[in-house]
Amino acid sequence: MSESNPLPENCPPPELAVIVPVYNEAGNIEALTEQLRHSLQGLDWELIFVDDDSPDGSTAKAQEIARRDRRVRVLRRIGRRGLSSACIEGMLATVAPYLAVLDGDLQHDETLLPSMLQTLKREGLDIVVGSRYLEGGSLGTWNRRRRSMSRFASRLARTLVKADLSDPMSGFFMLNSTLLHGCVRNLSGIGFKILLDIFASSPRPLRFKEIPYVFRERRAGESKLDNAVLWEYLLMLLQKTMGSMIPVRFIGFSLIGGSGVIVHMVVLWVLFRLLGASFISGQAVATLVAMTTNFFLNNMLTYRDLRLRRWQLLRGWLSFVLACSIGAIANVGIATYLFQAQSYWVISAFAGILVGVVWNYAVTAVYTWRHKAG
Repeated sequence: MSESNPLPENCPPPELAVIVPVYNEAGNIEALTEQLRHSLQGLDWELIFVDDDSPDGSTAKAQEIARRDRRVRVLRRIGRRGLSSACIEGMLATVAPYLAVLDGDLQHDETLLPSMLQTLKREGLDIVVGSRYLEGGSLGTWNRRRRSMSRFASRLARTLVKADLSDPMSGFFMLNSTLLHGCVRNLSGIGFKILLDIFASSPRPLRFKEIPYVFRERRAGESKLDNAVLWEYLLMLLQKTMGSMIPVRFIGFSLIGGSGVIVHMVVLWVLFRLLGASFISGQAVATLVAMTTNFFLNNMLTYRDLRLRRWQLLRGWLSFVLACSIGAIANVGIATYLFQAQSYWVISAFAGILVGVVWNYAVTAVYTWRHKAG
C-alpha cells in the first residue's frame, strides 16, 4: 500500500522529476530540499520523496515541507522496503518527461542536475550517469576496503551490462521517461542498484553519457550498506543472467537451502560420529537445526523487505518447519516412486529435491512471509 499527496488541479506538469528514496533520512530531508530549490532555479521541477515507512519520522518531515511547497510530493510505502523498487514507484508516479534519481543522504551532487538535463535533451540521449571514476570524479573519503568492494562490484556488473560504463554502480543519474516505460516490466526491483537493473533490462543498447562527480560525506543518519544489501546485489546479477522466468526470491531461497544441507551434515556428523547418538536421533536434530538456520537466513536475506520480528518470528518459524517437513516427505516420496519405476537414481533424487524446494518456497511465501495487510 502507498500513500501520496498529488499536485493541485490545473498545475502545469513539471519537466523534471527528482526521485529521492529515503529510509531514516529525517535529518537530511530539509537540507536536500533547500539545495534542490537553489540548484533547479529556472526549471519546472518536482521532488518526490519515496519513504518506506521510516520509524524516524521521515514521512512527516517530508509532508511538512510539501505543505509549504507544492513541488514537493511524498510517496509513503507500507509493508515493503527496497531502494530499487522505491525508485521505480517514484518514477512511475510522475508525468515528467525527464527523471532524476539521487540518494537522500546528500552524498550526490545536485548542482549537476541542470547540466545533466541539458545534455540529455541536447544530445538526444536515453540516460546521463554521474560517475565517480571519470577524471574529475572521486569516491571521496571512502576507506580502502569500501573502495575495493566498489571496484569488485563494478567489475561483476560489467560482465552483465554490455556498455562501456565506468561506474555501473552509480546511484546518481537522469533518464528520459520513455526509457523507463520501455523496460519497466523487465526490471527486477531487487536490491539497491537500479541503474544496473535499467541497463540490463533495456531491450536495446542505450545512448548514454557519463559526467564526473565527487561523492560527498553523509551529513546525518547511518549508511544502509550491509551484508544483506550485497546479497541482494548478487541475486540481481544471477536473476539477470538466468532470465526473469525464475523469481529472484526463489534463487535466494534455493541457495540458502543448499547451505542448509551443509549445516545438516555437520550437525549429524557431530552427534552421530563424535557424540555417539543414534542415527535416527541425530538425523532428527540435524534436520531441525538446518530448518531453523534456513528460516533465519531467509528471514534476514531472501525476505528482508518482509522481515518477521518479535512474536511473528515464532509464528513464522513454526509455519516454516511445518511446511519444510511436508516438503521433505514429498521429496522422499517422489524420489522413491521414480527410483522404483526404474529411473536412474540421480534423476530420481534430483526430482525429489526439486519438488521439495518448490513446495517449500511456494508454501512459505504464502504462509510464513505473507505480505502484511494495510
